[in-house]
Amino acid sequence: MAITFMTKEGYKKKMEEIAYLETVKRPEISRAIAEARDKGDLSENAEYDAAKEAQGMLEMQISKLKELVAGARIIDESKLNCDEVQIMNKVKIKNLTNGMEVEYTIVADSEANLKEKKIASSTPIAKGLLGHKIGDVVEIRVPSGLMKFEIKEISF
Repeated sequence: MAITFMTKEGYKKKMEEIAYLETVKRPEISRAIAEARDKGDLSENAEYDAAKEAQGMLEMQISKLKELVAGARIIDESKLNCDEVQIMNKVKIKNLTNGMEVEYTIVADSEANLKEKKIASSTPIAKGLLGHKIGDVVEIRVPSGLMKFEIKEISF
């Protein structure tokens, strides 16, 4: 079983998603299967086949989520600091090639969301930043080549 680091909030969201899938989606699919079964001959019943397939997909999704939370380790946010870049830090970096500044929060893989500027700790940029301090210049190999970033700020 893989260990996944999560915040309390991320863990809570995954548990809520499991509860929703089990208490809302599972009964919906069961009803759809029952309705399709009531329509007669199952050998030529596309609705029945689709409902059974949806059921299989749902059960697989529930199983994956349960495995994820079973291997979850909650990050103790009281032990976090801003001395050097670590998971859960918000980091402002400057791209030394084009002068652009961006800010990312480094999170567990299961909580990554680029729209919210949350990058997974397993990404090349996050890996390259972890353990460094304000003012450090880090070279990070990304798919497009080697990039240099200066760490401008570390916060929560």
